[in-house]
Amino acid sequence: MKGVNKKNLSEDAVKYEVNKKDRSKIAKQLLEIEVKDIRLKKDMKVSELISQMDYIGGFSAQHMVNGIHILSNMFNDKKCYKFLSFPADLVSTGLRGVLVSMVKHFDAIITTGGTLDHDLARAYGGRYSLGTFNTDDAMMHELGIYREGNVFIKNEEYGQRVEDAFNEIMNDIYTSKDYKKEYSPSELIYEFGKRMKDEKSIMRQAYLHNVKIFNPGIVDGAFGTQLTLFSQDHDFKLNVLKDELELSNIAFDNSVTGALMIGGGISKHHVIWWNQFKDGLDYAVYITTATQFDGSLSGARLSEAVSWGKIREKAQYMTIDGDATILLPFMMSALNIE
Repeated sequence: MKGVNKKNLSEDAVKYEVNKKDRSKIAKQLLEIEVKDIRLKKDMKVSELISQMDYIGGFSAQHMVNGIHILSNMFNDKKCYKFLSFPADLVSTGLRGVLVSMVKHFDAIITTGGTLDHDLARAYGGRYSLGTFNTDDAMMHELGIYREGNVFIKNEEYGQRVEDAFNEIMNDIYTSKDYKKEYSPSELIYEFGKRMKDEKSIMRQAYLHNVKIFNPGIVDGAFGTQLTLFSQDHDFKLNVLKDELELSNIAFDNSVTGALMIGGGISKHHVIWWNQFKDGLDYAVYITTATQFDGSLSGARLSEAVSWGKIREKAQYMTIDGDATILLPFMMSALNIE
């Protein structure tokens, strides 16, 4: 995507050495890009709308547009090893289809345990329903309906689907001639993707395009519970440290790295943590609804990660405050991701 030429594609405050001789020069630079009104037209394409948004101010719009430019630069950098990270809740919202389309454009995915749960449940016929944040949760419990934000899920459409799908696939892995007795999370997820039939599955697409899925919190959820139960009466071990060593190797083997991080927590931190050992990410875009004043990593701006060396001082990076279910489809459409 081509847009206005912006010299500083990062969220840092622009720093100036101000003295009397420089003031007019600096003022000219600060006022270089003029605000222009968006002009809507019938049947306007998303890419046309986004290109006009290069010239609007306001709240998160300019951050979103800058994030699109950074991602475009990252995708066009052939030397760049690209990470995608996101938490599980997005997979239940209907954004799963967007994430599936994105898989082939990245080299590695880092996500949370529940992603496997929702991906399996949906791949094996689980029906998720639109609901509301405002409901009687005690009544929902009596009715056997889970609430995940404003998504409603009948109990058997989640837990039973995951259990049945897990056992079917895990037993096939266990009885195969290539069974290894010990797997890293990424190796096990690869084997699941290999056996899944649903082309709309994140795990399946990762297998088809040879994209590693790292899941440092794999035991936190229904999938992890099923693994625990399976290990009680089968010769099976999960080696989580093997994946950590592989992430370490990725950091040391790639001089240029970039990341799109959607939401915070362990998935975001695993990306920036391992990249500090190569002096930080070169490209980074982070979408969040969290505030930095709650003390959470989810709320921490990417500029904070610069102080840790997790993002390079001269990297292109942007934190975008906003709802990923709104932002991500627009951003990926603008980048022609399909």
